Amino acid sequence: MVDLVLALAVALLVCGVLGSFVPLVPGALLSLVGIYYYWWQSGFAEPGVLFLVGATLLGLLTLAFDFLSSVISSTASGASLKTAAIAGAVGFVLLFLTGPIGMLAGVVIVTFALEFERSGDLERSGRTALYTTLGMLASTAMQVVLTGALLVGFLVVVW
Repeated sequence: MVDLVLALAVALLVCGVLGSFVPLVPGALLSLVGIYYYWWQSGFAEPGVLFLVGATLLGLLTLAFDFLSSVISSTASGASLKTAAIAGAVGFVLLFLTGPIGMLAGVVIVTFALEFERSGDLERSGRTALYTTLGMLASTAMQVVLTGALLVGFLVVVW
């Protein structure tokens, strides 16, 4: 029974890491479900309260990266708040219509087009779109690292 519980918890943590690659899949939440499931099944004995608090904080930080990455990367790259909001909405819709690649392409195109309309500067608009893309990809990489840390930390603590 314990092996099955551990296997399910690890499977949820692995799905959390893999889910970090897909926009709108709450990879950190899946990871936390795995950790809390194991904790509950162990009679609240393992992995311990200190680990749970740290994992929960790390998971919440990862969720924040997931939900705010496109808006943060757009505004940090110099895009207007209006551009960031419209690009985020277009990306959300395109995720369901075209998948992650279409979503990324849509955000880049919308960011470029709206910034070019706003400034009339081709180079600046291209740079803003590029930085937005790099910010979104960096956010995905950060999510993978953080959910991977949850997985590794869990395995170290319970194994």
